Amino acid sequence: MNTTSLEFAVVGLGILLLLAEAFIDRTNKDYLAYLGAAGLSIILFLSFLPLQGPVAGSPDSAFLTSDILSVFFTRFLLLSTIVVLLMSPGFKPVLSRYLPAEKEGAGVGEFTILPLFVCAGLMWMVSAIDFIMIFVALELATITLYVLSTYLRQNTASLEAGTKFLILGALSTGFFVYGITWIFGVTGTTNITTLPQAISTLPETSTLPLLFGVAMILVALSFKIGAFPFQFWVPDVYQGAPTPVTAYLSVASKAAGFVVLLRLLVALETAPVLAHKLYAVVTLLAGVTLIFGNLAAIPQTNMKRLLGYSSVAHAGYLLMGVASLGSLMAIPAIGLYFAAYLIMTLLSFVVLMVVAEATGGEEISRFNGLSQRSPLLAGAMLLAMASLAGIPFTAGFVGKFLIFEVALKQGHFGLVAIGCITVAAGFYYYFKVARAMYWQQPTEETPIPVSMTIKLLIALLGAGILALGIYPGPVLAALR
Repeated sequence: MNTTSLEFAVVGLGILLLLAEAFIDRTNKDYLAYLGAAGLSIILFLSFLPLQGPVAGSPDSAFLTSDILSVFFTRFLLLSTIVVLLMSPGFKPVLSRYLPAEKEGAGVGEFTILPLFVCAGLMWMVSAIDFIMIFVALELATITLYVLSTYLRQNTASLEAGTKFLILGALSTGFFVYGITWIFGVTGTTNITTLPQAISTLPETSTLPLLFGVAMILVALSFKIGAFPFQFWVPDVYQGAPTPVTAYLSVASKAAGFVVLLRLLVALETAPVLAHKLYAVVTLLAGVTLIFGNLAAIPQTNMKRLLGYSSVAHAGYLLMGVASLGSLMAIPAIGLYFAAYLIMTLLSFVVLMVVAEATGGEEISRFNGLSQRSPLLAGAMLLAMASLAGIPFTAGFVGKFLIFEVALKQGHFGLVAIGCITVAAGFYYYFKVARAMYWQQPTEETPIPVSMTIKLLIALLGAGILALGIYPGPVLAALR
């Protein structure tokens, strides 16, 4: 079986579920989420079997590849989508409040199914080696995310989030296409793998327009990953979008953007004139993103906005790894950081979704006394916050440790110093949540009910944080 069959399998699963939603007359749409998660689990299992990449000389080989990066992040995207689908039934009460519907359950099924098409687009994106293919895959994922972000049509915050995301996303797409145009005009190719060879035959006078084209693409990718100064959409969209969509945006969309950035930088390493300047820009982006993300998170009182600025800060740590690509351990370190970021971020959003539904808000004050109302939710959120902060024996600590290690080996001492200072800032704002849960008195004494699906997600994600914090070897081995 060919590796490209995985993406078509995801699309086929999405179409089948849409047909089921349309023709099976059932008010309760939860079965769609469980069927989708089961189908993706089967596809995830198939990704571990020996698969054949695009055959050399075939049409696929000019646009797609099957390498360590694509295989690892394909599994990463499948896993994150499975978790988001399992979160969807828990978000159903919010959907029923804000969706205008003639009958019960209308609109819930589509909300559950659309992440499958986002997943397919992002899977093509992480396997793409041609700018045209990257653009098409990006648009499939992004347009679907526009719909999901503004899905709560009677919620003004959701409408505002979707509108901002649409306008700024369209602007970043314009930068991306404009950059592709300049690169093609100078080199005559849009293929990333043949780009270095095309650059080597160019005269020196072509360096400036080529740099301009690459800079335009870097601006677009900085928007996608939420790097400073293109992060201004993150807190508003994170706060207004439905919680499962916010979780998906913070993990899956960011990962695909970083893979494209990695492919571009690795390809341009053979062009010293470009590589030196690009790495200098990425190093600068990493430093300012770390500072802004962590400082902006400190005064936040809304949990989603705090996690939004936290996402910006983590983009800074990942950019430290990208700036250190000269180290052989850089890509394994980035992959491990993403694996850690996946489980600890999704765990925090799972708990946030349950608490927000039970308390009627997403402010940090809503977590007051949570340890008395639900020790399970409080313990899970404490573990997620500890990992995000980088406490030893958690996945977040191992991820930060390896990123700092590769940065030191590449001589980025200033970046590491900034990273250490901003980690200390992270301890403050992450443990504001712990203080609310364990030191503040609850406004209500009623226990918060937790469904079996949420308990299962908490158990698996919590176990993943601890397992990866103690034994990260398998993840590192998968990227070597």
